[in-house]
Amino acid sequence: MNDVAKPASGLGRFNAALRASPPLLWAFLYFFCLLSGYYVLRPVREAMGASADVRAVFPPWLIDWFASHGLDAGAFTLQVLFTITFLVMLLLQPAYGLLVSRFPRRVFLPVVYLFFIATLLLFYLAFDSGMPGRGMAFFVWIAVFNLFAVAVFWSFMADVFDDVEARAYFGYIGAAGTIGAFLGPILTRVLVERVGIANLMLVACGFLVLCLACQMRLRQWAVAREQARGDRSRETAMGGGVLAGLTLVMREPLLRWMAMVVLFGVGVGTLLYNEQAAIVRRFYTDAREATAFYANIDLAINALTLIVQVFVTRWLLSRFGVAPALLLPSLAIFIGYALLAANPLPLMVAIVQIVTRSSEFCLNKPARETIYTRVPREWRYKAGAAIDTVIYRGGDLTFVWLHKFVAAFGSHAVFGVGMFVAGCFGVGAWGLWREQRKLPSGRVQDETT
Repeated sequence: MNDVAKPASGLGRFNAALRASPPLLWAFLYFFCLLSGYYVLRPVREAMGASADVRAVFPPWLIDWFASHGLDAGAFTLQVLFTITFLVMLLLQPAYGLLVSRFPRRVFLPVVYLFFIATLLLFYLAFDSGMPGRGMAFFVWIAVFNLFAVAVFWSFMADVFDDVEARAYFGYIGAAGTIGAFLGPILTRVLVERVGIANLMLVACGFLVLCLACQMRLRQWAVAREQARGDRSRETAMGGGVLAGLTLVMREPLLRWMAMVVLFGVGVGTLLYNEQAAIVRRFYTDAREATAFYANIDLAINALTLIVQVFVTRWLLSRFGVAPALLLPSLAIFIGYALLAANPLPLMVAIVQIVTRSSEFCLNKPARETIYTRVPREWRYKAGAAIDTVIYRGGDLTFVWLHKFVAAFGSHAVFGVGMFVAGCFGVGAWGLWREQRKLPSGRVQDETT
């Protein structure tokens, strides 16, 4: 056997992949910049959600409304924030559907990012001036940013790479995002005490500008490759209805299973998120301290994610397909919830949180996005975005209120319900794996849409 030409290390395999596929470097940089910018801002969002300063979180009129009904707005912070986020998602989904249906890829991709850059500049002014209610606006905005910007990224990657390439490269691309997710909290830890929260908005703007540059370079390569294949459909508008994404989810079995995986995957994370927020609210009353605390949690999650992405994800997807990456996270989370139900220690909550979020980033998400390389473009951009926005935030809304109810019976009850939700997550993953086996092995040629 000739082992000389075979790369001996993970770095060697990555260098070989870069030589074989030039766009991989641009995709790597793109996702690195995207998650760097997001994770600079995520601790700010978490601190706002756990803040005891209701006037920083809610606008005065909403505080007055709660007071007029004899309620403390601070007791319903997360429930209100998730409810408003879901309603905003419902309003934005038709707008996104219109953008994708009426304009070609070269228009709607940069428009999405330019919108987020412009709004970040407005948040700089809001935080710099101490505007009341800035917390609620920012909490909703960053949820929209995370879902739409990341959904657009992965839909675009499914245009750039085929199924075989996706199995080989999406682990590397995910690792780039994880490295960016490492850098973001570090920048936040270093800068928040020195320059304040407002200036973090400008740092994130810089990363999004770099995303645009990578996006334009990838588009040039993708167009050249599509023309070589005689496929010119991807630079034309998709057409179709503005609500086609939700219609496809209701109609297609594979997309229904995909939606179920996302819904219950959100459920296990949201139940844990609420428990964690309650702890932070008790022990961290200063927004900057809470921001630093969440930055530490993100660093721990990203450390595990990067290790798995570099050493496990590519090997699993290339050798065994998507089955292990879909099914293993639900099993690990079920076991974690069972341990929490038996003995709900704060340290164990943190450990299960790390396992839940890291398994989503390094296993479940790459597996789902690999499946999207084998479906029509409208499924990727419309149905995929609908699942990652409306279904995702609908899950947030459902489980944040469910937690409010179940938490009255104590932590054991919360984690008992979590075991059931984790079981449903596993059923959805099994159904998705079985359904995706019916798809063709290569890229689907898009029909006229």
